Amino acid sequence: MPDKTLTVATYAAGASFAAITLIYVFGPTFFFDAGPSPSANRKRGAVGLSNPANDCFINSVLQALAGLGDLRIYLIRETHRRSLDDELVYAQVTPVGMLLGDGQHFRSDTPNWKMEGFQKGLVTKGLKDILDSLNERPLYNKTISAMPFLRVLEEAFRQRISRQQQDAQEFLQVVAERLCNEYHAGQRARVSARRLGALSDGSSELAQIEPDREQARSLLVQVNGIEPPQGQPQIVGNGLGEQEEGFPMEGRSESQIECLTCGFKPRPTATTFCTLTLNVPQVSSATTLGACFDGMFKTEYIDEFKCEKCRLLHAISLLEADLRRSTSEAARESVRAALDKLQLALETDPENPPKDVVLPDLSHAPRRRIARHIRLTSFPKILAIHLSRSIFDASRYSQKNSAKVAFPEELPLGGLLNQKKYKLLGVVTHKGSHDSGHYETFRRQVIQPPFSNPSTFKPADVYSRTASPTPPPHTRAQRSGGEEDSSLMSTPDLLSPYGGVSPSPPLDSQQKYTVSANRVRNPESSSLWSVAANAKSTFSKITSKPSPEVEGTSASTVMDKSTAKSRTAAKSKRRKVQDRWWRISDDKVKEASTRDVLSMQREVYLLFYEMERA
Repeated sequence: MPDKTLTVATYAAGASFAAITLIYVFGPTFFFDAGPSPSANRKRGAVGLSNPANDCFINSVLQALAGLGDLRIYLIRETHRRSLDDELVYAQVTPVGMLLGDGQHFRSDTPNWKMEGFQKGLVTKGLKDILDSLNERPLYNKTISAMPFLRVLEEAFRQRISRQQQDAQEFLQVVAERLCNEYHAGQRARVSARRLGALSDGSSELAQIEPDREQARSLLVQVNGIEPPQGQPQIVGNGLGEQEEGFPMEGRSESQIECLTCGFKPRPTATTFCTLTLNVPQVSSATTLGACFDGMFKTEYIDEFKCEKCRLLHAISLLEADLRRSTSEAARESVRAALDKLQLALETDPENPPKDVVLPDLSHAPRRRIARHIRLTSFPKILAIHLSRSIFDASRYSQKNSAKVAFPEELPLGGLLNQKKYKLLGVVTHKGSHDSGHYETFRRQVIQPPFSNPSTFKPADVYSRTASPTPPPHTRAQRSGGEEDSSLMSTPDLLSPYGGVSPSPPLDSQQKYTVSANRVRNPESSSLWSVAANAKSTFSKITSKPSPEVEGTSASTVMDKSTAKSRTAAKSKRRKVQDRWWRISDDKVKEASTRDVLSMQREVYLLFYEMERA
């Protein structure tokens, strides 16, 4: 008897110890991963950044970048691509001018040490590490330091970063342009290595070949032998037979002018940008973000402009007058030849007049009124908007424009046929004067959806955009035979309502007849079906309580209403989750709502929009 009591006590102690262990190990994870509960007492938070000096301008920008999903995807993809390639691909400096379009991103006098840093992607790797740390889900209040990333910046630029009061937009511009340069430098290195055979024939050739500058200029890379059109972004393969998506914060704008006298339109000037600067109007009342866009993209009229075509027309009129006054036949022939050349340039390219014809002095050229407008030709995935609030007067004293700027949560851009929709993900605010103050960040609580890959063991490329580029063998056999229905060849876990479990196959006519016959022959089963149907109808009558007008309402209608209510509740719950934001001030983190964010009209300084996926 004592042995039995001891055994029971031992089992009880073991079970208690196992339960305590399970609670200790899985309890925090269970409560942390559970859905948001408004009645939870535990405070959820994000990772903060310490501020040992005047680092709020750095912390605010890093926190805003940490909430951009497309930027994190780009950083992961770019660092992974560089880790897969051979180190010598990025160690050998590719001369500027070797590839088509080098002048858009790099100057010809760029030093080799800077190009080498671009190709290695130092800031790309450092930013990925700090953003990964900021996107942790801490179980307690956690604060990290931005010093590792600042050391990476100092190493990349070979100079110390000032810790005095700085502008958050300037820091964002430095980081964004550096990331853009590193992407294009890495792309140039991959294309150059592919051309030199380093990726296919071994990387030893790359270290031995030092192409001459003049020979490198002749090796212009053209995609499929077609030169990209003027003003359009260049698309170059990554050397592995794929097209790269590019830096998500890089966009392209185009400036076009038109002479209102002769109607001549010169070639548009294309420029790239990583942050879009909009001037806040100096108004006493509130303004809107649309008014700030109008200040940049509306048509601007400029006087006293010297049009190239009008200058040629003016030169032709002077030569025609000389031709009428000339008495020498040799002089008349010379004037006729000059007129023919100017007329040809006027019809083909007025911006490039013939060099052997002397034009009147530029000071005597006619002055015209022109119209100038800017438009976006390439929309970035991440649109970073800087609201310039600086006011400069004649005494060179600068002050802050504190006008209210109303900004939307959803921002449509583009025309009716090519409209892009953006969603607000981050806001950086500034409180204080023009020379001093404090920066804070509002960051949307976004949980990126998991990347579905139902075909894990199928052959796929490293950077394939589709989850299953190659169908399985049995699917190909069904398609080739043509005996199966096309609906049965779809991926079961995408079409099945059972969440990844394939439903039972459809019954043929013989099986259906057998099942129906069994149901008729078996009285017990038929009685059970009738009892279930009666219970279902009775339950529907009790729950629905129809009025005299709707006494004929069926149970299916009631079930549809309940399903609609559950869907509405799920949508409202999802909307409530998406309405949550983090308000981060260095190491202080608290929750906020969309209403709180949109009310920061006087303090808003930087806006981060992300293009919605179609």
